Amino acid sequence: MKRALVMMLLLVSCIAVAQEDPIPPKRSKAAKIGGLFGYTPGWLFLDVAPINNFLLAAKGAAFKDQGMYMNGIGGAAFIMFVPNLRVGGLGMNGTLTSTSLVAGVRRDAELAVSFGGVTIEYVIPIAERLDFTVGAMLGGGGLEVTLRQHDGSALTWNQEWGNYETGNYNLNGKISNITRKFDGSFYVYVPSLNLEYGILGWVGVRLGVSYVGMFSPTWRVDGNYDLLGVPDNIHGKGFMVNAGLFVGTF
Repeated sequence: MKRALVMMLLLVSCIAVAQEDPIPPKRSKAAKIGGLFGYTPGWLFLDVAPINNFLLAAKGAAFKDQGMYMNGIGGAAFIMFVPNLRVGGLGMNGTLTSTSLVAGVRRDAELAVSFGGVTIEYVIPIAERLDFTVGAMLGGGGLEVTLRQHDGSALTWNQEWGNYETGNYNLNGKISNITRKFDGSFYVYVPSLNLEYGILGWVGVRLGVSYVGMFSPTWRVDGNYDLLGVPDNIHGKGFMVNAGLFVGTF
């Protein structure tokens, strides 16, 4: 009984202290100041069907069409001359891979999407520790398609230099080691809507949706040669579900 009474007194004391000095502190109605920085993953629902058609026709394996996991890093700071407006930066990237083995020839494919740029967001307080943000990212990025094929035989230093000298990578009817990279550079815009919750005064989480838009592509082969005739439906556009874990002021 005495132990229970002591526990009750301790509980009442903790509640009284919490009421006097809540953690995290209550928000002020004044304009927000400070900034944040953290990890911003996402799940991009891009259309891989057009490129899968080419892969399957070339005896490759299709990419899975459930979406692409995107890693990201972002940060922002409030600017003082426009209340509750913050400016920062964001960078994200993700990859899909596939492998096929047909008639002794292995074919690997990799699809990579990346983008980054400047973010502009307006923060609307909803309740204590809860904000709604409307914003967008403007910048650049692109799509990279890497194709590899190999016959599984051992590779030697002298053989590879001989192939480089002759320009012959298909010796005696057998495929040697071949790699091609198709790089598409785009202008990128990413409008977004997010909810942010301050778990503590210095730690917050985010959940939202956005759309990754790309336009005006320029395509290159192996980073050096122009690539013509790329279909317009080969791109990294799509809706994306966003998340985030930040440190800063909330």
